[in-house]
Amino acid sequence: MRTMPGQTYAPYNPAETEAHWYAFWEEHGLFRPESHPNFGVKRPFVITMPPPNVTGGLHNGHTLFVTLEDLMIRWHRMLGDPSLWVPGRDHAGIAGQLVVERDLRSRGLSRHDLGREKFLDQMWEWMETYGHTIQTQLRRLGASADWSRDMFTMDPHHVRAVRTAFVRLFDKGLIYRGHRIANWCKDCQTVLSDLEVEYREVNGTLTYVRYPVIDAPGEWITVATTRPETILGDVGVAVHPTDKRYAHLVGKHVRIPHVNREGVIVADDAVDPDFGTGAVKITPAHDPTDFDIGQRHDLPAINVMNLDGTLNEEAGEYAGMTTASARTGIVAELRENGQLVKQEPYTHSVGHCQRSGTVLEPLLLDQWYLRIKPLADPATQVVRDGRIRMIPERFARVYFNWMDNIRDWAISRQLWWGHRIPVYFCDVPDCSEVWAS
Repeated sequence: MRTMPGQTYAPYNPAETEAHWYAFWEEHGLFRPESHPNFGVKRPFVITMPPPNVTGGLHNGHTLFVTLEDLMIRWHRMLGDPSLWVPGRDHAGIAGQLVVERDLRSRGLSRHDLGREKFLDQMWEWMETYGHTIQTQLRRLGASADWSRDMFTMDPHHVRAVRTAFVRLFDKGLIYRGHRIANWCKDCQTVLSDLEVEYREVNGTLTYVRYPVIDAPGEWITVATTRPETILGDVGVAVHPTDKRYAHLVGKHVRIPHVNREGVIVADDAVDPDFGTGAVKITPAHDPTDFDIGQRHDLPAINVMNLDGTLNEEAGEYAGMTTASARTGIVAELRENGQLVKQEPYTHSVGHCQRSGTVLEPLLLDQWYLRIKPLADPATQVVRDGRIRMIPERFARVYFNWMDNIRDWAISRQLWWGHRIPVYFCDVPDCSEVWAS
């Protein structure tokens, strides 16, 4: 536009201009594929928006994906393709519950103070408030999404779809309830999947403790552990089958410190002979590797932890203590009894809750799992036989390593907010039937 001498223009007002044109686009149905002259003629182009979590407003990461997807949608409209961008929002499960619980704590309340129903009312109020905020922000970004198809992951038809998928997988034997080690967050009060665990390097202490061998008076076997407080749940000691240092002790028994429990010495391939002394204590209820060793050697599992992170009645005089306090007490007792060999600095990887940052407690619990191997094998086969090609090709190795070593997915959570597992138990005496519906 040419500017005439003496002519002036008001400064550009993006809020006014963008709001006008966005309203114009919507009023004329330009974001709906049905409005396109090629609808039903050309193949449609469709993107389902990764739904932002309703935990607050959008951040820069959302701005990036909205920009990229909007570019693709608008480009395909220009090419003459009927184009659909389906918007939505995610109820956010554990993340959503945590932000509302944090808000309650700022007011001196907890979800238990409110009870389930009133707490869920608070959740829905939060979802409506911030869901509206997110939709407003997406519109302000110019996202050319079809708002007549707006979705929320707790909409009734989505809830039905989730339950239907669960029942189908359950009926195929792909979903089961397992008693095994799970990632427990004492702050969130729920189990987490392996993907929700964030491993961090922690500067800790490696404690060397000697256990008396019952069958060989005067002989001791020394183990190294980062968690002396779990000695209270020990059921034995493991060594590597080829480790000649301990070959003469396999099958013999040790006396577990403090609890005076008798434990067995076993040989197992899971033991790293180069770690510590090459002998490790076995605590099946509080370590996934120890649990597997216990299963292979038919050893009991003794849980010494409460769900709040304190020790339970199995811990005797340490019951009610935090793990940190119990650790200090156990080490002092071992020192006094002459069973503490030494302690040394040790840096190791420790699992933390991705949401709260809390150190996770491996606990032996009943949880629901999805069998992944039957689903992973076909997914890897299409890459192996070339039907799907990964670029760059080096990522195929990463993919195979991930998929070939994948473990069953823990899908149950101890939350009040979100999808509930549609399983029912028979409460009639001597009835063990379970239904998914």
